[in-house]
Amino acid sequence: MKTLIRFLQKHHFVLLFISLEIVSILLLSRSHSYHRAVLTHATNNITGKLYEWNNTMGSYLSLHKQNQMLQQQNAVLLEELNQYKTNSDYFDSMNQPAIFEFIPARVISNTVHLRNNYFIINKGVSDGIRQDMGVISPEGIAGIIIGTSAHYSTALSLLHRYASLSVRLQNSGQLANLKWEGGSYTQGEIVDIPTHVQVNKGDTIVTSGHSFVFPEGMPVGIVEEFIPSTHGGLNSAYIRFSTDFNSLRQVYIIKNTHKEELDTIENTMIHE
Repeated sequence: MKTLIRFLQKHHFVLLFISLEIVSILLLSRSHSYHRAVLTHATNNITGKLYEWNNTMGSYLSLHKQNQMLQQQNAVLLEELNQYKTNSDYFDSMNQPAIFEFIPARVISNTVHLRNNYFIINKGVSDGIRQDMGVISPEGIAGIIIGTSAHYSTALSLLHRYASLSVRLQNSGQLANLKWEGGSYTQGEIVDIPTHVQVNKGDTIVTSGHSFVFPEGMPVGIVEEFIPSTHGGLNSAYIRFSTDFNSLRQVYIIKNTHKEELDTIENTMIHE
């Protein structure tokens, strides 16, 4: 209170001047229609700018929530699309539980220029994430979960010496294997292509479905260059990845709801 009194005593001439100016403007605006119109226009402009700024800030602050909602909607659409591909009768399959579920997540750390690259996502055990689950971007395959904590998970990127994936040439249906020999984060190599299979630039490479990690037919890349074997063995080809690993941010974790059952069957076959 004493501080306020000292402030008023020190600046009372300035405050009086400002008060008189405000009163003068108000009297002027009320006595002349032109001045009133100018003042109203100026006030409306200021008010409009304030409302516009408030709306812009509100929209910006709500982007995170909107992105989360879009990711959830995309996850549902991915499940329905995969279910449609898996079942011959889509309408009958609508009443069937989905084999693959898609959990949205965000990449919080990522490398692309190392020989062995990883990325970390903001979902973990508490979100249902487990080891050996596949990770995809909105464009295609990204990696496989190799470690989890309560709220985070580490994924082995396809840009890794030990990353290996069974793929299929979409046009011919022939199987091959994907690997990454280092170098550019945009390019991988498919190997073990049978010699009788014709491969052309622009051919689409998709997942084979021969693992319990990724559904069949998910985008992997596009053939850039066919490499025939020089010693009569299996051929290979360079591909451009569908996923842009350098801008990897929004991803989906793939949960195979039948994986435990399939693993049990596979282990039984191996030990027979």
